[in-house]
Amino acid sequence: MLETKEIYRKLALICSRKEYCVSEIEQKMLKWDLNLQQKETIISNLIDEHFIDELRFTEAFVKDKFRFNKWGKNKIRYHLKQKQISSELIDNSIQNIPHAEYEHLIETLLESKNKSVKAKNTYERKAKLLRFMTQKGFEFDLVNNSLEKMVL
Repeated sequence: MLETKEIYRKLALICSRKEYCVSEIEQKMLKWDLNLQQKETIISNLIDEHFIDELRFTEAFVKDKFRFNKWGKNKIRYHLKQKQISSELIDNSIQNIPHAEYEHLIETLLESKNKSVKAKNTYERKAKLLRFMTQKGFEFDLVNNSLEKMVL
């Protein structure tokens, strides 16, 4: 069995390469047979030494999922809640997404998807586009407004 200091060093190295939240580190600690006191000590030391910072993690997660995965706010929020991030942190980080960029992404995704959608009529086409966008985590109202502006 590894010592607590050894485990701390391994986790610090892991955290220095990529942003992690507390729940992800707790998951990584499952492979070592640690008692609750050891886990809490390691986590608090990682936080004190700034290897784990939930705010930094949340902001990076929101930015990456929006820019690279092209996720909407709902999907980002859902995944952060799965990682046991506080609602306050989630809301503050999601507010950092520029509204103009967000709407532009909705329009871009709709136009792109519209080219590949096969539908018998505009009603079916709209339904398929709405379903696609809500699965990506975008708000129904915003998607619907963008669809109204589009020529289908």
